[in-house]
Amino acid sequence: MLLYAVADIHGRSDRMAAIKSNLETYRPNVLIAAGDITQYRTLQIISELGDLSLPVLALRGNTDLKRVELQFALKENIVFLNNRDVTLQGVHFAGASGTIPVPFRSRIAFREKFIWERLMPMMTPQTILIAHPPPWGCRDRVVGKYHAGCKSLERFIRDSQPALLICGHIHEDVGTACLGKTLIVNCAMGSSCEGAIIDIQNGRITAKILKTNG
Repeated sequence: MLLYAVADIHGRSDRMAAIKSNLETYRPNVLIAAGDITQYRTLQIISELGDLSLPVLALRGNTDLKRVELQFALKENIVFLNNRDVTLQGVHFAGASGTIPVPFRSRIAFREKFIWERLMPMMTPQTILIAHPPPWGCRDRVVGKYHAGCKSLERFIRDSQPALLICGHIHEDVGTACLGKTLIVNCAMGSSCEGAIIDIQNGRITAKILKTNG
């Protein structure tokens, strides 16, 4: 399976144009939209995602108001991963929506204990977990030195060890890292990044960060 993972579109038409271009180039099986899809009131991007001809797994970030959930529900190809799981083409995905803004410490949501207790029974060593913020200490540095990831997410990953975490939120620290056996991919779109292409073959996962042409 080939995944195209993005986060932090922030309702921007130029970022949506980059997504469509990369979809044409790489022809992935699934698009992952790991939060901050809109910028509070800009819902047009959800319509454009709904017009795509492939499944989209989406969750809310801190700039996605609750009303985007209704917009997701209206689109047949969009699956809203709000503390739930889904299996596509034999690959298991689970997701947790939300975060509160940095600096310098992020939280996945205000009811973190409930979220992790609900997700833990869903987790397997093959699960692909999607969350908006990165875990504390992994691809989470702001201004080059301050960790701004989510500590409860870091603990959850250490306890559950999914195969992969797809995240965003920290635009300045895109890239890959490992937390135990879990590959971390921060795919936040920005001036230097158009997301990540993730290839899953026979249990092996490889990730390529897509650099902007500029």
